[in-house]
Amino acid sequence: MKIGFVSLGCSKNLVDTEVMLKILADAGYQITPDETEADIIVVNTCGFIQSAKEEAIENILDVAWLKKNRSLKGIIATGCLVERYRDEVLKEMPEVDAVLGTGSYHKIAEAVEAVLRGEKYSSFEDKNAAPLGGERIVTTPPYTAYLKIAEGCDNRCTYCAIPLIRGKMRSRKMEDVVAEAKSLEALGVKELNLIAQDTSRYGLDLYGKYMLPELVEAILKETAIPWIRLLYLYPDKITDELVAVIRDNDRVCSYVDLPVQHINDRVLERMNRHGDSAVIREAVQKIRREIPDVTLRTTAIVGFPGETEEEFAQLCEFVKEEKFDRFGAFTFSPEEGTAAADFPDQIDEQVKQDRYDTLMRVQLAVSEEKLKEKIGETVEVLCEGYDPVAGVQFGRSRADAPDVDGKVYFSSKKKLPEGVFVKVKITKALDYDLFGEAVD
Repeated sequence: MKIGFVSLGCSKNLVDTEVMLKILADAGYQITPDETEADIIVVNTCGFIQSAKEEAIENILDVAWLKKNRSLKGIIATGCLVERYRDEVLKEMPEVDAVLGTGSYHKIAEAVEAVLRGEKYSSFEDKNAAPLGGERIVTTPPYTAYLKIAEGCDNRCTYCAIPLIRGKMRSRKMEDVVAEAKSLEALGVKELNLIAQDTSRYGLDLYGKYMLPELVEAILKETAIPWIRLLYLYPDKITDELVAVIRDNDRVCSYVDLPVQHINDRVLERMNRHGDSAVIREAVQKIRREIPDVTLRTTAIVGFPGETEEEFAQLCEFVKEEKFDRFGAFTFSPEEGTAAADFPDQIDEQVKQDRYDTLMRVQLAVSEEKLKEKIGETVEVLCEGYDPVAGVQFGRSRADAPDVDGKVYFSSKKKLPEGVFVKVKITKALDYDLFGEAVD
């Protein structure tokens, strides 16, 4: 029997998909990348915001076409959308044969067996007691991988449904994380991206203190992976120890992903963010002071309930002043079950979109300026492939996280294989990407 997979949403969801792939492969099923030849297709959904929910539903309906017109025998929906809406998925989408919540990924083989018997199947085990980690089939290119070090979140931001979907924060044991890092290195991984809902909070529940610096030191000691990248570090948890481990180790990328979401104190308080504008500014200053070559990435939400024009203008001015190297913005999405969904003063969708467009224009000017500063520099690039249309190769530098940041395009006298490091002299800056020449 052949099983196909559709994995939606974030990198953390992708890791869950990879664990399910391993469970099914061990159970004797054949994994196929070709959906048209699959007997069962698993859609691992995202349900974080409205657009993600719509994408999940569209993908399920696309797969349902194969059930009517090809040999597909069943559809299994898993993940965040399913956890949020549970019985509604089976009730409202008769095309779906089985559902697994975020606490039931380990039940995937049982779900497949039930569907093959022609039965409907549903499992929603306690997400706060589900197994952490697990063997997986890595689906990213062989030179890069994500390593999830914790599950769930305790921050309770008023706009965020993650605690409802994923449960409380649970850190994996340090020895388990280090063991997985070693196994990924054995597979050829050269870039290890540490992820969680709040990576900087790692260890607080298990060890009574923030243990991310110690975890990174342990991975550095036990592996020789050239690039280690830390994603999702919160401003209020930028400790001296964390800054030092990034600054003092060449193998840790000088890259800090610092989601701020806003800069106005009233908005931050209504968001229930941990740390006010002073904490955010202090974190940015500390990082830049201690790590001069750092690449800073952040995200912001526009159109939060009650956000005034003046407060939005303050956010734009902050982005203009701080000149973040990488920046992403979202319009506020009122999510069922979250406090902010019921706040008064909800903002019109068109106003949200206009503010988003304005903010991204501000960042575009910042990005162009920051990238032009790179012209003439020589950077280390991890080669990712060849673009036959442009006739050049491409990859990412230490300043570029996978999936969310730009690329470095470069010409080379010889075609280089994926996964090798190459020195590239930057000759041109685009809006969000760089162009250069490989240095022999």
